[in-house]
Amino acid sequence: MESMNCVAAVVFLSLLSLGRPAPVNNCGSLAKPITLSNEDMLGRWLYIGGSSDLPGSRSLGHLMTSVWLDITATAQSNVLHLIQTQRISGKCTSLTYNVTFENNTMLIDKPFYLKEVYLPTNCSDCLVVYEEIASGKQTFTSLLLFSRRKSIEAVFVEMFETQAECLQMPSPIMTNPDYEICPDNIPPSEGLSALNSLLEAKMGHRVARFLDTIFDMFVN
Repeated sequence: MESMNCVAAVVFLSLLSLGRPAPVNNCGSLAKPITLSNEDMLGRWLYIGGSSDLPGSRSLGHLMTSVWLDITATAQSNVLHLIQTQRISGKCTSLTYNVTFENNTMLIDKPFYLKEVYLPTNCSDCLVVYEEIASGKQTFTSLLLFSRRKSIEAVFVEMFETQAECLQMPSPIMTNPDYEICPDNIPPSEGLSALNSLLEAKMGHRVARFLDTIFDMFVN
């Protein structure tokens, strides 16, 4: 169960986007991908909040109190290396994996399909990620917000929530800015193969959807 929670975080979250200003009342502008370079992606990013229709993601969102990503370059110009560390139910775990990044898009094509593009934000050190995840015949989407800081101003969160509305996504679950960050010295495990097994198990899983509903009822 612990490993399932860990790898679910990879899909629930994964990466980032450096933003540009955009009017919050214009869904066309808010949902239009922006241009990023490899250098824009590098460094540490702290997870602020997100929305996903992947079964079980809302349950995970309530249990997951912190996440950070470290993204570094590799010898291949179109490949980035990620270390992702998260605290779930009070326990810190870490994952590592490589992704392809080119043409303003992050891509994983094996053992499952994940595509990320990056959307505008009026926060200068924030990143907004829109991703599609596919396994078998089913496709799911996530909208994620990251920053260089643990917390950001309310106006930036409101714009992110408006983007979720524009994309017809569930209401985002935001982290508590007073959370404790996991340390750097947690040995990471390989993430993609375990994540693929989790995705195959969760596709259309009624229990996961039921848990999402229960968590939302108690939290709200």
